Amino acid sequence: MAISVVMPRLSDTMEEGKILRWLKQEGDRVDGGEIIAEIQTDKADIEMEAFGSGTLRKILVRAGQSAPVGHLIGVIAEEDEDISTVLAPVAGVAGQTAKPAGPGAPTPASPTLQAVTAGRVKASPLAKRLAQAQGIDLSTVKGSGPGGRVIRRDLVAMIPSAAAVGQRAPLITARVAAMTPPTPSTAFEDRELSPMRRAIAKRVAQSMATVPHFYLTVEVAMDKATELREAMQIQTPDLKVTFTDIIIRAVVIGLARHPAMNASFMDDRIRVYSQVNIGIAVALEEGLINPVLRNCGAKSLVQIAREAKSLVERARALKLRPEEYAGATFTVSNLGMYEIEEFTAIINPPEAAILAIGRIQSKPVVVNGDVQIGQRMRMTLSCDHRAVDGATGATFLQEVKWLLEHPVHLILQPE
Repeated sequence: MAISVVMPRLSDTMEEGKILRWLKQEGDRVDGGEIIAEIQTDKADIEMEAFGSGTLRKILVRAGQSAPVGHLIGVIAEEDEDISTVLAPVAGVAGQTAKPAGPGAPTPASPTLQAVTAGRVKASPLAKRLAQAQGIDLSTVKGSGPGGRVIRRDLVAMIPSAAAVGQRAPLITARVAAMTPPTPSTAFEDRELSPMRRAIAKRVAQSMATVPHFYLTVEVAMDKATELREAMQIQTPDLKVTFTDIIIRAVVIGLARHPAMNASFMDDRIRVYSQVNIGIAVALEEGLINPVLRNCGAKSLVQIAREAKSLVERARALKLRPEEYAGATFTVSNLGMYEIEEFTAIINPPEAAILAIGRIQSKPVVVNGDVQIGQRMRMTLSCDHRAVDGATGATFLQEVKWLLEHPVHLILQPE
């Protein structure tokens, strides 16, 4: 019996998926449970299994194309089996429904790994700029970052010494001239939305339109938290405890003491969660994803740091499982590493709040009448006013501030 291969729903917010590559081609034998394709969703790159055995008779959506959830993308059947009845409902429609990778992009007759991975080399923004400046092809560089991501140190060894640069000056001058951007022939370029960017656009628009936000900001003395982080580096040299980890631990304790913040507005009621699941906002080139650190109330600071590191690495490699980016009850977003001093974040429904973290900076502060240099950080809490009142949010934010300024409480056993 012919098996319809349809675009699966791999997350609650997924409306369409993009075929990154087919691991099987038309005419290949397929066994049930075998991975036949890789799909890009609004959250991650997911491997798709075959739900039956046979021959991959037809591929309807090629690599680089997108299709809505439930759309027929292929057919598995026996070699001599008639599949016309399976194809009939989409005859003449599949090519219209599936969306190409970009304007004028040709549909490959036989997609290959090289065609799919071209232009999708994972690399940090700094590595990309460095590679462009030095004329290095990133596809030839083996990345040592999370998920094989190319980072700066991977390129340093490939950059010639000053003496060699002097010898190659004419070549470099010619290369720089060649890199000079040409005068654009058009006024703009339309770029197709990725599934992740499409989902983000829809979700943030809905959040701002339907959720009444209000914002609360405090400044936190981070001197003792900085000392705690330095001490943790000595105690656990194999683990880099970040300020985000420390802030998450403070948020978890704060939510335990103020459970009304660990909630969702549900139209005719407010749902207060007994378990604290923290979403960690992670910036990707494709957009933003929030991997979820579950049951944080039962975890120590070290446990939070270890699990958060693993989650973030897999999020950047787009290797999260669907259950790892759903079910957050509160989100923490830290842009301090980008030297942002303060910002307001958009709530991720159905959560009732999100905490935005700015950078830690040295500044003059008054302590007991004396002017000293202190480490200060600004935090802004965005709240859903349907579920949280101003005083409730302010009390919770004061609790988190106090915990960060008295961080000995963060290394005690979970409450």
